[in-house]
Amino acid sequence: MAGVNEPYNARIDGVPLKDSARAGAPGVTLHGPADGDQRIEVTVVLRRRSELPAVPAQERLTPAELAAQYGASDADLRLATETFTRLGLDVVESDPASRRLRLSGTVEQLSRIFGTTLEDATKTSSDGDSVQYRHRTGELSIPAELNGIVVAVLGLDDRPQARAHFRMLPRTTAGTSYSPVDLGRVYGFPDGTDGAGQTVAILELGGGYAQADLDAYFAGLGLATPQITSIGVDGGANQGGNDPQGADGEVLLDIEVVGALAPKAAIQVYFAPNTDAGFLDALVAATKASPCAISISWGQSEDQWTAQARDAFDQALADAAALGITTTVASGDRGSSDGAPDGKAHVDFPASSPHALACGGTRLEADPESGTISSETVWNEGPDSATGGGYSKVFPRPAWQSPSSGHSGRGVPDVSAVADPQTGYRIRVDGKDMVIGGTSAVAPLWAALIARMAQAGNRRFGLIQPSLYAAASGFRDVTVGDNGSYHAGPGWDACTGLGTPDGTALLAALEG
Repeated sequence: MAGVNEPYNARIDGVPLKDSARAGAPGVTLHGPADGDQRIEVTVVLRRRSELPAVPAQERLTPAELAAQYGASDADLRLATETFTRLGLDVVESDPASRRLRLSGTVEQLSRIFGTTLEDATKTSSDGDSVQYRHRTGELSIPAELNGIVVAVLGLDDRPQARAHFRMLPRTTAGTSYSPVDLGRVYGFPDGTDGAGQTVAILELGGGYAQADLDAYFAGLGLATPQITSIGVDGGANQGGNDPQGADGEVLLDIEVVGALAPKAAIQVYFAPNTDAGFLDALVAATKASPCAISISWGQSEDQWTAQARDAFDQALADAAALGITTTVASGDRGSSDGAPDGKAHVDFPASSPHALACGGTRLEADPESGTISSETVWNEGPDSATGGGYSKVFPRPAWQSPSSGHSGRGVPDVSAVADPQTGYRIRVDGKDMVIGGTSAVAPLWAALIARMAQAGNRRFGLIQPSLYAAASGFRDVTVGDNGSYHAGPGWDACTGLGTPDGTALLAALEG
């Protein structure tokens, strides 16, 4: 319905919304205008009342302090709420801390208010799966009175925003494989720790898990099933058992790696739609629960995001860091091109955010019983099966990252661990025993290590990267291999970052 003070078809005095331009999706088939009477929800992000410091203070903020100092101002929130209500939209959620309004209206209302045309679209992926969604191109506009106040409008176009970064093999075809418990020995996870008292959040944009799979998997490792909670965001839900070769593999991989390496940690799994709005809203929901770590194994080349969505997500990661939360993110599985068809180097987002701990991948040969490593090199089986890494074109190099590379952009990854599916992780998915690789496995491995180090030191790390780059020990340098455009070498490189962890030595370096 239209607002009481505004006719339904009233002209909107709009101004362009900076950084909202969206290109058409490649390989898409358009079917004409979307149903104008369909009700949908969008996420609107408002400006901060003041800017966060580039590097969080040593003392983490409380949620109340974050909201009071860096959230949306009361005046901005009130004006935005009044404006959108007057224009006929319903405010489903209002959150000053994350600066978000969740708005509901018809396609016709929202298209008119934000100056766009939404079309029904179908895209067929390389594996033959078809996805239907709302499609838009060009720039958005916003009501003139909100100019400078609204910084992002997400969810009008609900194309899939991210892909899961994993590679799956039947267990019988894998060359070498490890249980996550084996990798805890290989990577020196601190003795006497198990994640007790810590919480790890996992973000998922599809798929799900069955409790029977988890019970069987952890029983096979001689472990009790961890405490796992499923949380839906924006209509997302745990829908396991439907996609053993797809999103279910991602979900089970993430849970089983965290649960095996930090078995006493509480695990919260957030399910959201695979859209820019759903991804952001899931991150905000996880942040509100105040885990010690958030694991993200989904992403997309940073140039496949609108600038408004990328900036809003980066700022949500900054909020998490200010609250003492470390966010571990897979760096991608398609080498230095990140799967882009132009043949040029690209990095994956959100791994390229300076507020994310970007996780790259290796090929590992090790004795699982003793933990002795005989060989560890850059994971690279070819352009579509290799660790992501490179330099951001939109985020400048942070002060804590070495300038020795000669590049001005933020370097990816920061750290690494095994990701080659030929030396991958033994995982159970939808009743089948599989070996899974990809940097998707590295993000939960590092999240589990963060949880165990947090337990050992009775502390939270937040933006841990400055401390990692300053540490004199704690890593095994990987110096052999390449991911396409970039080659490994001594010290940090754009293939495996600082290297793979020696968790015990790293904890000692951080405590020192």
